[in-house]
Amino acid sequence: MGEPGREEYKIQSFDAETQQLLKTALKDPGAVDLEKVANVIVDHSLQDRVFSKEAGRMCYAIIQAESKQAGQSVFRRGLLNRLQQEYQAREQLRARSPRGWVCYVTFICNIFDYLRVNNMPMMALVNPVYDCLFRLAQPDSLSEEEEAGPAGAHLPRSLQVDCLVLQLHRVGEQLEKMNRQRMDELFVLIRDGFLLLTDLRSLAQLLLLEIIEFRAAGWKTTPAAHKYYYSEVSD
Repeated sequence: MGEPGREEYKIQSFDAETQQLLKTALKDPGAVDLEKVANVIVDHSLQDRVFSKEAGRMCYAIIQAESKQAGQSVFRRGLLNRLQQEYQAREQLRARSPRGWVCYVTFICNIFDYLRVNNMPMMALVNPVYDCLFRLAQPDSLSEEEEAGPAGAHLPRSLQVDCLVLQLHRVGEQLEKMNRQRMDELFVLIRDGFLLLTDLRSLAQLLLLEIIEFRAAGWKTTPAAHKYYYSEVSD
């Protein structure tokens, strides 16, 4: 994961006041309202897919800074409380904004990836993360209408399939170590979707087959396999 404190964070999309708030939280967390900081980060993560992909790194850095400075966990507590609130309202979020839903799943997986207790993933996040991935693997999510891909892409993208596969690449191996039975059940859903859904789009089929083989190979892929599966996918 590298050294979070030494890296720049993509906060240019925030207004000047919020940028200053986040910079202060990273350097001198005791000088700001850390519950407000947690809410700002979650709110923005639900709207901005780019930021949601790296917010975990920023949250980790703030938690480390607060612990070092004061030995407290105000920010972590505020962050986890807000994640729980959004988790409990996840179906409403999904119905209201598919993009917001994908951002939330990306964000909670990112937090799961970075936050540690005694150098282990947080047990409190294991089932919520699994529940989100299970929702992405349901037939109505796998068969969603696709959106046009970025310039230069050959095929359109399915937001929820894309998210499911990307998050399994990121945290699948960690999740399996925490609860293998649920991972087995998740891949039954994914396999059934790949084999049985008649309205599954071609890129969705390609991505699901790739993640099935990725797990079967011990959460690893070869350069040749990557080239085969992603030759039609442009990031």
